[in-house]
Amino acid sequence: MTDLSKTLRPYQQRIDQILESTLSNQNKSLENLYAAMRYVALAAGKRMRPLLVYSTADALQLDLKQVDASAVAIELIHAYSLVHDDLPAMDDDDLRRGRPSCHKAYDEATAILVGDALQALAFETLAKKSQAQEQKTTLSADIRLQLIQVLASASGPNGMVGGQTMDLAGVGRILEIDQLNSMHQHKTGQLIQACITMPAVCAPHLTDNERYTLHSLGETIGLAFQIRDDILDQISDTTTLGKPQGSDSNKDKSTYVSLLGLDEAQKRCQELHTKALDCLSQCKLSDSPLRLLVDFIVSRNR
Repeated sequence: MTDLSKTLRPYQQRIDQILESTLSNQNKSLENLYAAMRYVALAAGKRMRPLLVYSTADALQLDLKQVDASAVAIELIHAYSLVHDDLPAMDDDDLRRGRPSCHKAYDEATAILVGDALQALAFETLAKKSQAQEQKTTLSADIRLQLIQVLASASGPNGMVGGQTMDLAGVGRILEIDQLNSMHQHKTGQLIQACITMPAVCAPHLTDNERYTLHSLGETIGLAFQIRDDILDQISDTTTLGKPQGSDSNKDKSTYVSLLGLDEAQKRCQELHTKALDCLSQCKLSDSPLRLLVDFIVSRNR
C-alpha cells in the first residue's frame, strides 16, 4: 500500500460511513427516490472533494468532526452536478463511474429529482444544529452560516452552475484560453476551492495572509485538476476513466489539449503543481497529508 493510500483510507472510510447514514431512508413511499440517490452518491468514485476537506482539516490541526458536514455536503453537491450533467439536455452521457448514468438506470424525471434532492440535502446537512451536537463539534451558528454561504457561492450561478452554462454555450466554438480558464474556474475550480476554504472557516487561528494563501491553493489545484482531466480524456480509455473517453472532444468542446496541445497542457499542469507546492510551503504545510493529495491530483490516471 502506498503512503497516499495509507493516508487517505481513513478519510475514505469516514466519508463513506457518513454518506451511508445521511442517505438512509425510513419512508417506504420514497424508496425509489432514495435508492436512486444512493445509486449516485454511494457509487465507487475518487471522493476527491471530501478527501481534500479532511486532509486540509488535518493540516490545520482541526478535529475531523468539525468538517464532517462540509465533506458530506460538498460530495452531495458534486453528485447532484454529475446527475444533471449527464442528462440528455446537458452532456447526454450514458456512463458514469463505470456504470449506467442515473437517467439510464432509472429515468430522466427521477434523475432530475435526485439531483434536486441531493442539492437540498447538502444544505440541510450544513444547517442542522442537531448534527453538530451529535458530532460534539463547536461549530457556532455563525460558522455554519459562513459554510453555507461558501458552498452556495461555489455551486450557484457565480460558480459551478455558471460554469456549466458557459460550457453549454461553448459547444461548437473554439474558445480563447482565457474563456476556457474562466469556464473551468467556475464549473470545476470553485467547488474544489471550497474544499480548502470550508475547513479554513472552521480554523479561527489562521491569519489573513494564511487564508489568502489557502484561497490561492484551492484556485490553483482546481485548475490543475481540470487540465489533468482534459489530458486523461485524450490519453486514457473508457474502462479506466469510468466514463466515455474523448467525451468533450466528441461533443465539439474546447479543451486544454485541443487549444494548447498535449505537451503544453502537461506543462501547464506541472506549473500549477509547482505553484500549489509553493502555497503549501508558505503555510508551512509541505509535510501534511494535503501535500500527498496535491501531488495525486496532477499525476492521477482517472
